[in-house]
Amino acid sequence: MKPVIALVGRPNVGKSTLFNRLTHARDALVVDEPGITRDRQYGIGRTWKRSFIVVDTAGVSELDKINTISQTKTPSLTGIASKQTLQAIQEAHAILFMVDGRQGIHPYDQELAKLLRTVPQKVHVVVNKSEGLDPSVVGADFFQLGLGDPLSISAAHGDGVNSLIDFVLEEFPEDNEAEEAEEDGPRISVVGRPNVGKSTLVNAIVGEERVVVFDQPGTTRDSIEVPFQRSGKKYVLIDTAGVRRRKNVSEAIEKYSIIKTLQAIDESNVVLLVLDAGEGITDQDVTLAGHVLEAGRAIVVIVNKWDKTDPESKAQIKRDIERKMPFLHFARLHFISALKGTGIGGIYKSLDEAFAAAFVKLGTSVLNRTLRDAVEKTPPPMVQGRRIKLKFAHQGGKNPPTIIVHGNQVDQVPQSYQRYLMNVFRKVFHLQGTPLRVSFSQGKNPFEGTRRKKASSKAGKRPGKARKNIRKTR
Repeated sequence: MKPVIALVGRPNVGKSTLFNRLTHARDALVVDEPGITRDRQYGIGRTWKRSFIVVDTAGVSELDKINTISQTKTPSLTGIASKQTLQAIQEAHAILFMVDGRQGIHPYDQELAKLLRTVPQKVHVVVNKSEGLDPSVVGADFFQLGLGDPLSISAAHGDGVNSLIDFVLEEFPEDNEAEEAEEDGPRISVVGRPNVGKSTLVNAIVGEERVVVFDQPGTTRDSIEVPFQRSGKKYVLIDTAGVRRRKNVSEAIEKYSIIKTLQAIDESNVVLLVLDAGEGITDQDVTLAGHVLEAGRAIVVIVNKWDKTDPESKAQIKRDIERKMPFLHFARLHFISALKGTGIGGIYKSLDEAFAAAFVKLGTSVLNRTLRDAVEKTPPPMVQGRRIKLKFAHQGGKNPPTIIVHGNQVDQVPQSYQRYLMNVFRKVFHLQGTPLRVSFSQGKNPFEGTRRKKASSKAGKRPGKARKNIRKTR
């Protein structure tokens, strides 16, 4: 299971800045003003060897009112934000308690520390904004919080962030996805907004009533695994709770739906993204598709309730998918009616195709030949008068397939050329239904940091003198 890391602390200590750095995105709004973040925000964080779920929270500044928030009929906006933070703490496997190294310890830090000392999760005190400061000095005041050794970072500059995350993730075991896929068959998660027909689709695929179907959003409250066989092959379907916009989530039992769905996506090999033809393509659909892409999972797009849609709306939906989800150009698209069972048969082939592509084995010789042909056809651009050299490639991982290209000046390869290489590899290896990642590795120069010694002026004159003596002798 993918670990969940929550970022908590008082307002304006840099939680959203760290969230953006961990997720390699700019989803969280960063402004030099307290109280901008008010509800939980989820994202996929990734290090060089593994991934995790990170939760950004509102700054806690009304701790004395936290225990009475749930009984208050009309709580303040700050109180609601504090409640969101408490929910994030309950969801998390590890907590990063962020403090401001420039301002020192604050009364709110001490109050929040009292709460965090009572939770079962591991809490790490993170001293932010410590760039240019001595870590031992800047973290000294925060020992009195009673939560272990403070860890100094700079979220804005990235100092110490990678070491921090590696340290936090050490206590969580890594999953071996390839072995699980071979034993139990492909794991297929069905995700989408509430009431788009996910449970109906699961029953239609399995061929029997395995999960409860009711015409009301929120019927499915947890991820449900449904193992089945077809043509002698094993599969595991994972029916997930519908993910609504956070501002529409009010019941306490729904607070885990986003976490559960993200974990189901991470634990699956293929994702069935279900869209509602009656409601069109919404921003929430695009957000969910983005989470699937960030997780690197193979995907099949299902447009449900197609039988209830008029021809004009059908054409508009197809245009919206191309316009709003161009990043899913590699995914198969199916228009179905899960209730009537029409269009279901073609989904199996797309699932098997996407799963095979996600776990494909790419031969090194074919990869190098493909790279050489691509470079000969379209060479990399010049950088400061020097040509980028791409020397060889090999496979670096599966689910998603990852290709590592070695060369010189590879950190200067533009995004356009990276997309060109991805399209070439995808076409040659017929990678349909899965995202593809191309990483670059720079070879280390063994002479870097050394200077070439210049010949002395005297040594340069000696050959000339020798030649002069030879002439005299003759």
